[in-house]
Amino acid sequence: MESNDSNPESDPLDDGTMTAIERAQANSPMPFEGLTAPAPIDSSPPEPARWLAFAGVLIGGLLGGLIGYGVGDLMGGTDIWSAVGALIGGVFGAVGVGVIAQLTLRAMNEWNAVNHPEATGPQKKR
Repeated sequence: MESNDSNPESDPLDDGTMTAIERAQANSPMPFEGLTAPAPIDSSPPEPARWLAFAGVLIGGLLGGLIGYGVGDLMGGTDIWSAVGALIGGVFGAVGVGVIAQLTLRAMNEWNAVNHPEATGPQKKR
């Protein structure tokens, strides 16, 4: 009686449904078995920058509201126009400053995430 070890197609893990590639992968060792990936670098913007962006949005909304109030006061004959102008101006001012703040924080995030090859010394770590 012949042993199953001499047959190259026999595999104790094979139930008859494995392809030749699956059998080769099951029998070969993992090429990078002992390697581990390094921990990712935290590239988020610093916390003071986020707080400054938040304060900028609040100030932009306040100043936009003041401008809207002034325009509404000049254009309308009643007080409701001043309130509407203040509301619209505040929303537009806050959204405008928020867009600029978001773009600035994203640019800071990308700048911190990239290791520049032309840098002479080690990158600044936080």
